[in-house]
Amino acid sequence: MPHRATPVRLAALALALSLAGCTWTSSGSSSDSIDYKGKATKTQPLDVPPDLTQLAREGRYQPQAGGAVSATALKAAGSASAPTASSGPVVAPSAVGDARVVRDGQQRWLVSSLPPEKLYPLVRSFWVDRGFVLVQDSPELGLLETDWAENRAKLPDDFIRNTIGRVFDKVFDTGERDRYRTRIERTATGSEVYISHRGLIEVATGVQKDNVVWQNRPSDPQLEAEFLSRLMVRLGSKDDAAAKADVAAAEPARAASAATAPASTRAVLSADGKLLALAENFERGWRQVGLALDRGGFTVEDRDRSAGLYFVRYADPKLAGQEEPNFFAKLFSKDSDNIKRLQRYRVVVKATGDKTQISVLTGDGAPDNGEASRVILGKLQEALR
Repeated sequence: MPHRATPVRLAALALALSLAGCTWTSSGSSSDSIDYKGKATKTQPLDVPPDLTQLAREGRYQPQAGGAVSATALKAAGSASAPTASSGPVVAPSAVGDARVVRDGQQRWLVSSLPPEKLYPLVRSFWVDRGFVLVQDSPELGLLETDWAENRAKLPDDFIRNTIGRVFDKVFDTGERDRYRTRIERTATGSEVYISHRGLIEVATGVQKDNVVWQNRPSDPQLEAEFLSRLMVRLGSKDDAAAKADVAAAEPARAASAATAPASTRAVLSADGKLLALAENFERGWRQVGLALDRGGFTVEDRDRSAGLYFVRYADPKLAGQEEPNFFAKLFSKDSDNIKRLQRYRVVVKATGDKTQISVLTGDGAPDNGEASRVILGKLQEALR
């Protein structure tokens, strides 16, 4: 739902209209698709389009001195002074300075020569500067996770919102929340950075649709790609416009990749539900399992790439219904006790020839014969399809 207006919000709307009076002036629409701060400063539009301001600087647009000029001479002069394709700025860069975004199928990650110790504070400031509150800030694990946040850029930038926004900034709501998890892994040449997205959507329930609850919505790979690109240009100290161009240029390729994606046989669950076979080598399998865990809401406490182990916490979904009535409200809390109630497991990623085998152990490293391992592997299979 794009923007939800409850009775309280409608009452605030009426009050705001009376207070705002005739002082409203349109500020135009924002060209940015991401705004988690909610009060972004908008710049005044240019009086002259930027492309036209360049005309006076190029000699091929200036009349030649000396009176009449033949068509042949004018054509020759224009050809000689025409700029080459390489003279303009680089559009949609795949690398900026030290950082570059690597793509493997539908998965992307950032590669940097900086060690995690130097990269972590830069990544942390990247999220904080964009208005996010961090609920997990663990340098020793290389993990950062934002609190649930609203992308205010999805709200309509119209007369009503601009008017009441002068008095009540939170009257309108997108009905959606986003959370981002960043994982930094050490490599032989520096670091790899992975960003995963999780989403919630507000859904009306009940016969009269008078009760509202938060439900999970699918992860958005495009948001993940855009933030990776923005982080890349941030590390290269360039403008975010390059990141937006990078994502826009990658969209056709992403759509083509999705259209030719392998069938669901790429991830096959064994008959007893205790093993998951992935038709990828270990390097690709390790990355894909890590992203699937991040997107699935698992709490990754530690990892050992050499041993192929992810140490995770996970809550049985059957227990979610036994929580107190304000369970969904707690999704927005910063209570670390919720994490402590989750059970520990080890997700084993093992190379078997040119394929990868995935299994689940208990927190102590023993085989898990309960329902939890089958549920975890089932969630991973769904995410890896």
